[in-house]
Amino acid sequence: MDWKAHIGSDPTVLLGKPVVKGTRISVEFLLDLTAEGWSRNQILSNYPSLTAASPPAALARHHLV
Repeated sequence: MDWKAHIGSDPTVLLGKPVVKGTRISVEFLLDLTAEGWSRNQILSNYPSLTAASPPAALARHHLV
């Protein structure tokens, strides 16, 4: 998984926190949802601006940094 294709950081968006590109949904937020037991399908149905690759990209970014 090339997380860099899906995750970006911009100092003008959420103070530069890593976010899913094209959204204001942070990697930290997705990790919190996962930690709370949300499934990938639950995340995608509640946040339709995400693609199927967004949650795994957030996890991959988190594990590699």
